[in-house]
Amino acid sequence: MKASDIMRTDGVTLDPDTPISHIARTFRRLNITGAPVVAGDQVIGIVTQIDLIARHARPHSPLYLPLLDARIPLTGGREYREIIRRITGLTARDIMSTPVKTVDVDADLEDVATLMVESQANPLPVLRDGKLVGIISHSDLIAHLEEAAEASAAVDA
Repeated sequence: MKASDIMRTDGVTLDPDTPISHIARTFRRLNITGAPVVAGDQVIGIVTQIDLIARHARPHSPLYLPLLDARIPLTGGREYREIIRRITGLTARDIMSTPVKTVDVDADLEDVATLMVESQANPLPVLRDGKLVGIISHSDLIAHLEEAAEASAAVDA
């Protein structure tokens, strides 16, 4: 089976300037775990429940090595600025995850499952020729696996 066989085509997309309060309400109202951020016809990021939750997590302070009267950063200041940007962000553009993990419409379901597990990606935008055509969440894949197991059990019976 292919990604196209289980993807949903009625998924929600977000504009980069969508306010975070609207995103949270949409996720809760539609019972979804994430949505791609689209500018024009390109997927530029994805906002997930984790991105919304991470805004309220305690940030880790950057590590420094004191040497004489200097402090040498052991972690990049860029990473810390990224954390602060996400915490103080107001729109989808501010908190979205990039780069986006995506799958091609013709990807095998095993490849979809592998990407979800290895990169902890949920949901996964589905692309055809670089354009968004659908989305697959953990729930979509589980529903398919459950249906396949039931069909197999019926054949064996």
